[in-house]
Amino acid sequence: MPARTVLALVAATLFWAGNYVVGALAVESMSPVAVTYWRWVIAAVPLLVIAQVVERPDWGAVWRDWPVHLGLSVSGMIAYTVFLYEALRHTSAIDASLINAATPAVIAVCALLLFRDRIGPRTGLGIVVGLSGVVTVLTGGRLGAVLGVKVNLGNALMLGAVAVWSLYTLLGRRLSGSPPIASTAVQAGLAVVLLTPVALWAGVRWPQGTAASASLVFIGLFPSVGSYLLWNMAVRRVPAGRAGVFLNLITVFVVVFSLVLGESLSWAQAGGGALVFSGIALVTSEPARARAREKVSDSRARPSCPTGS
Repeated sequence: MPARTVLALVAATLFWAGNYVVGALAVESMSPVAVTYWRWVIAAVPLLVIAQVVERPDWGAVWRDWPVHLGLSVSGMIAYTVFLYEALRHTSAIDASLINAATPAVIAVCALLLFRDRIGPRTGLGIVVGLSGVVTVLTGGRLGAVLGVKVNLGNALMLGAVAVWSLYTLLGRRLSGSPPIASTAVQAGLAVVLLTPVALWAGVRWPQGTAASASLVFIGLFPSVGSYLLWNMAVRRVPAGRAGVFLNLITVFVVVFSLVLGESLSWAQAGGGALVFSGIALVTSEPARARAREKVSDSRARPSCPTGS
């Protein structure tokens, strides 16, 4: 894999990881709705410009999918983001990222139930291992008393975020051929339109403090624009399945950032994280004969964003 591509993938996951850490700081002084609103206000126009420069899409064809884009905007841009930022008010960025890392397993289960997608033995084992890691994080390692453990509100909200993002990903299958950055731009624009009345009703205002303003600028530009651009540039050069392995770095970066900021890592987080990553490795690994079909599967429409962030 070319060094430039590797650097782009690492930078994209670094910025997405920053969304957890900086988002947790932002919701200390702003509501999750306000952070979500300003995030897409800042990101919408740059995304549109970048889509035009990079992809040169047929905007008429993109807009013909507007009902699907509307559903994707409501689920992925609004509901998921509000769930995420509300969760970060009640739980740590580490726990949030660990729970979010189980999303591929949840998507696989949902695809099985809704679309009858086949799940092989290795993928099935990976789902069980990954979800056991999430349960370890949710219960603080008290697996023996799982039914009696009171789950942290923030962790419960992250489960809702994972469910919403799984819906977003599966709904993305209905896009007929909209390029990924253009799709993201349209969905961000729709999110701004839909949230503006809510923001006006709630009296959302741009924050006065320098730290809060800086956090919004970071969230609006780096994880919302930079990551999307870098990721989609990279997957033009390598199969999306191979690039997807880099998504595991999001949790790694979140843990590093949190430790630098003075948080500690509990054994339940470490053990649960190890199980989650083991599950991801099993889900994403392919037998040799399946890898031979990688180009065929990769030619299908990709979701506008590979991860919930």
